[in-house]
Amino acid sequence: MSTNTIVILVAFVVYMGMMILIGALNSKQSNNEDYFLGGRGLGSWTAALSAQASDMSGWLLMGLPGAIYVAGTGEVWIAIGLLIGTVLNWFLVARRLRKYTIVANNSLTIPSFFENRFHDKKGVLKIVSSIIVIVFFAVYTASAFASGAKLFANVFGTGADDKTAYMIGLIIAAVVILVYTLLGGFKAVCYTDFIQGMLMLVAILAVPIIAYIGINGDLVGALGAKGVADPQGYLSLMKDSNGNPITAVSIISNLGWALGYFGMPHILVRFMAIKSDKEVKKSRIIAIVWVILSLGAASFLGLVARGFLNEDLVASGKSEVVFIKTIQQIFDGNIVLVFIGGVFLCGILAAIMSTADSQLLVTASAVSEDMYKGVIKKDASEKSALNVGRIAVVVVAIIAFVIALNPESSVMGLVSDAWAGFGAAFGPIILLSLFWKRFNLPGAVAGMITGFATVVIWDYIPFGGALLKDTTSLYSLVLGFALALVVAVIVTLITKKPSAEVEEEFDKVNTVEI
Repeated sequence: MSTNTIVILVAFVVYMGMMILIGALNSKQSNNEDYFLGGRGLGSWTAALSAQASDMSGWLLMGLPGAIYVAGTGEVWIAIGLLIGTVLNWFLVARRLRKYTIVANNSLTIPSFFENRFHDKKGVLKIVSSIIVIVFFAVYTASAFASGAKLFANVFGTGADDKTAYMIGLIIAAVVILVYTLLGGFKAVCYTDFIQGMLMLVAILAVPIIAYIGINGDLVGALGAKGVADPQGYLSLMKDSNGNPITAVSIISNLGWALGYFGMPHILVRFMAIKSDKEVKKSRIIAIVWVILSLGAASFLGLVARGFLNEDLVASGKSEVVFIKTIQQIFDGNIVLVFIGGVFLCGILAAIMSTADSQLLVTASAVSEDMYKGVIKKDASEKSALNVGRIAVVVVAIIAFVIALNPESSVMGLVSDAWAGFGAAFGPIILLSLFWKRFNLPGAVAGMITGFATVVIWDYIPFGGALLKDTTSLYSLVLGFALALVVAVIVTLITKKPSAEVEEEFDKVNTVEI
């Protein structure tokens, strides 16, 4: 093992040790509300950075820069869509969801909120939504594990095609994330996400600026020197890397990522945990500034790296490691530089861990609070419910581990599928639940199933030997969200209106101060 590798390994070990220590220090929880929502006591900075760090994942530092590195500025439409979604989510959903979940029988999870919102005595919504959480979080967590494995394989091995290094990285990423999630619960996850959010931001801001200085600020010239046929087209929002116009379907699909935010349980649960309305307003500003800076820098990195890197990642098919390669090329030469590079590489680890831990915790809450305590054994003790939740974390992590075993796993592809699934199934239901008094249980069930089924059919079931997402180039989230919304509204209007009790609760949210 080379000196450089040892120095980077030291940085990784110190960082991961800190995360486990935070989990251990927050290992005492008296009940499910403490474990899954931190006692609804999050401050503005912790809530904001935890929400956004858990949102972006390894996708921010690997998937997005990699997509832009290959296709050019035309892929920035995804970042624009995500920024729009973040702003709308904080302004439309955050404050009202926090209040409504308290009014609706102190709901601790999204599935329990659905049940309490509609007074669903049979628990249909809770069961359906819990199954959706488990299915798509297995896929989503797999993307984080795959990111971690690729990071380790490229730093300590010969690349993602180094199967031994990939496997070791996959095991390490899974074990570390599992340990501090199991130990500390929601508070540990949020505190680590706060640290990880800050580290991610520093890394993603510093690296592209240094690389830009490295090409003397001449991006067009650097792109041309590295073989980009049409540098001006590559830097255009309306053209692809070959100079061809971006299609309307492509722009709509990329902007459609905004719709996903309304249905992301691991983000929504942060809103539920904020301690006051006042803190929501502060968190909103912090989160939006963080997202503008991080998405802008990640997009800029993808463009600059195409002109900066000595290695052609398009030809090698390794575009998703663009951030890793850029750090390695910049911070080389002496031990101090290599250690700084190791710290910045921990930024990628931070992005990975901050999302995976949140997803595992939400999965645990769906199994423990919603399925076990809510349906299977309603008189279960807090201790037994917590233990079931921890077992669920391990099981889902194992499933995600298996999904991520393939070194060719695309971080962008896995995230895209999970994002579409949650956005289409939950997004319309969340919005209608919060803002439409007439919305009822049959409409919610029909809309949720429609959104879920649309994404599954569009992304996973081949027709004529090809998937619909490939033949149409339309992102399944856009279609799934639209169909779910329409079906939910129609079914609600043709069925019985909610009970007076449900409507009273809705009105109470408009007036109560919590």
